[in-house]
This record gives sequence, C-alpha cells and structure tokens, in this order.
Amino acid sequence: MRLNNEKLLLVTNPNPQSRIFTEYVGEKLGLGVMIVAPSKVSDIYDVAPQMVLLDTDHVNEADLQQWQERVDESQSMILAAFNCRGEEHAADMLDSLRLRGVFYRHDSPDMICKGIGALFKGELWMSRALMTRLIKFYRHRQLNNYRPVCGLTQRELEIIGLLGSGASNIIIAHRLFISEHTVRSHTQNIFRKIKVRNRIQAMNWARQNLGIAPLCHNQH
Repeated sequence: MRLNNEKLLLVTNPNPQSRIFTEYVGEKLGLGVMIVAPSKVSDIYDVAPQMVLLDTDHVNEADLQQWQERVDESQSMILAAFNCRGEEHAADMLDSLRLRGVFYRHDSPDMICKGIGALFKGELWMSRALMTRLIKFYRHRQLNNYRPVCGLTQRELEIIGLLGSGASNIIIAHRLFISEHTVRSHTQNIFRKIKVRNRIQAMNWARQNLGIAPLCHNQH
C-alpha cells in the first residue's frame, strides 16, 4: 500500500535503530515519517501529522497524557502505540489513552506497516483479546446507564471516571475547566458516597463498578 502526502510522527528517542525503522516505514508505505523526542510535544504544531505513533519503551506517563491532549485538540489525528510488551501492557495503555492502534514488540516491520496502512484507511488495529476487553467494557457501561451509581452526580461521575484512568487533580481540573480546589471537594464527596478512604481505592472502585476503560477497536 502506498500513501500520498500522509505524515507519520514517531515519538521515541532518536537513535540509529529508530531512524532505520522510520526509513523502512516511509519507503514501504510512501509516506513522510518524522521522529520527535517524547518531551517535544509542542513540535506537533509544526509537523501537523495525520498519525502519532508512541514508542511505549521511551514515553513516560506524564508525556503520554500530554500527547493524548495534543491529539484530542486536532480531533482528526490518529493515535497508536507500539513496542507494547504484551496484552496486559497494552490494556494498561488503553486505560489512559484513546488508541486506535496497538502494536507489540514481536510484531514484524511488515506487520506494523500493514497496521499503519489500515489505520490511515480509517480502520482500527487491535488484537482479538483487546477487542474482547472492549466489548465487556461497553456491556458493563450500558448496564450502568440504566441504574444510579451510588448517588453520584454527573460531575462526580466525570471526575471518578478520570480518577479511574489515573489522572491527577491538575489534569482533571484542566480537562473539566474547574479549579483544583473544586476537584478536591468533589473527590471527598465521592469517597464518602462510595465508601472508600483514598485515591487508590477510588480508582479500583471505578474500574470495577464503572468499567473505566479505553476507546479502542479492531485488528488482525
């Protein structure tokens, strides 16, 4: 498959191995591929890629959230991750990122190119195991839509949903356009209503009772 005028941004540490990979993908698919260091989130405005591919070996949790926010701002950019160690690692990534594609360490360059091509065509690229998780998540959420959740308000549901994905108070405040003080106040009310004592217990409660999970889909 040859792609014309498409741009792929590879978020990883620049080194000879990553350069060889980008050259291979660019030549195989006929697209422009650029490497950006994980901390250089602002560079996305200069490059304006159609797809961002995150190297999970080199992007830390704080950088992951910043990249997700930048992709969200574009509303059309594709976000994918590669070098995932296995299904559990991929599921962890999906807990905090809205990925449309997931690639593993054992995936061959040809398989990765096939997946990138599918993503550019508007498809989604994910293993059957992750698809099963997705189906269970949506079934769980659908059931919860028909019953009240411990008296939580809509705002409290939004906040505990972000808590369940591991977001900090600063990130929650930023995403919901409220102050950190308001976030802390809501959080204390949430703890009281769901009968937990700390943030970790609240995160576990959210994942078990609200099915907090990623936005993902389909693959090989």
